[in-house]
Amino acid sequence: MEALVQAPPAWVKERRESAAKQFAAVGFPTTRDEDWRFTNVKPIAEANWPLARGGFKQAEALVASVNVPGAVRLVIVNGEFAAGLSDLSALPKGLRIASLRDRARDATDGIETHLGKVFNLATHPFAALNTSLLDDGVAIMVTKGAIVETPIHIVIVTGGDRPVVAHPRVLIVAGENSQVRVAQTFIGAQGSAYFNNAVAEVVVGPSALVQLYTDQRESDRAFHIANIQAHVETKGVFESHAFSTGARIMRHDIGIGLKGEGADCTMNGVYLADGERLMDTHTSLDHAVPHCTSHEIYKGILAGKSKAVFNGRIIVQLDAQKTDAKQTNRALLLSDDATINSNPQLEIFADDVKCTHGAAVGQLDEEALFYLQARGLTRADARDMLLHAFAGEVIAGLQIPALREQIETNFFARLRQDTGGHAPQDVEGR
Repeated sequence: MEALVQAPPAWVKERRESAAKQFAAVGFPTTRDEDWRFTNVKPIAEANWPLARGGFKQAEALVASVNVPGAVRLVIVNGEFAAGLSDLSALPKGLRIASLRDRARDATDGIETHLGKVFNLATHPFAALNTSLLDDGVAIMVTKGAIVETPIHIVIVTGGDRPVVAHPRVLIVAGENSQVRVAQTFIGAQGSAYFNNAVAEVVVGPSALVQLYTDQRESDRAFHIANIQAHVETKGVFESHAFSTGARIMRHDIGIGLKGEGADCTMNGVYLADGERLMDTHTSLDHAVPHCTSHEIYKGILAGKSKAVFNGRIIVQLDAQKTDAKQTNRALLLSDDATINSNPQLEIFADDVKCTHGAAVGQLDEEALFYLQARGLTRADARDMLLHAFAGEVIAGLQIPALREQIETNFFARLRQDTGGHAPQDVEGR
């Protein structure tokens, strides 16, 4: 680590310095900023967060707890690639993986072309902060024409003996006609306080496919800020599936640029919150050229005094004729004190398009509950069955069976914990 800190490549140093200037100019966002008016980050901005260095004693056990059999495992501990906890034994042909620190220094694979270039840092202050401290992370490079069947599992572990901050970084570049499935799991020791400021950049080449799964199960005392930005080229396909059950404050920004004709994007997510936790999701889909499609479904389940924010923006540029874009946001409130602010947005500058959006917020259907109870289920079991069906639509989209089972088990275990319910039979029996 010290070698890169002391003598980074000139281009890394330049990007750090540029990002530091960007962050110094704007600082932490406040509730006066439109994109942050429902999310107060004072607990982050006003706290003293020492930069995390090295591992901590629970890290190995946390990694083992989310192991996905058969996957290539890449571990980032407190922002640094942990080779000793990673497992590349199943690394297939057509896939090149390295720590960003090593890859940046040997200047191979075009890392310089992409790292820090997918974002507009002026509008993403936390991404600017991450870039200003750019040191390590993982780079995943898929060669042209490679069909990677083996899933890639990135485990991002944060924590220590005191509150710390980490700035993990991921770069995924999929060459023309390639395919890859990547999962990110964010985890920390339960009960520990920390600030995880994560950034992922994805470049989807022509006719390439990238499926990205994000499982956020941080400590309930953690602050989790995550930015994902993807550029999708001609006939490329990008899928983002996000599952969130942890963190005191979570902010998830996902921005997708459809930059080549025929590009396609699927963006789905489901989150669960209780107590006084906050789940904030901002999505942005930029249809920049003609004949692109996007499909988006986000769902939330809120209990206690929890709060959620969903801001979904679809932009159709002037030349983006024949755009087909659909967006849906739904939330279930399990208590009178839970709230959500939902703001779907369409900005359409072309005239030959098909664009729809909708938002629905409510409680569980009493008629459906009565129907199930009339057939012998208790009210708690009937409720859990309906919640399972509500969230299951998104979870079913997971194309990695072992990961799907793991996420489903965790999600409904947290649901039972947060709401005092019972497990649906198909989860309880696992």
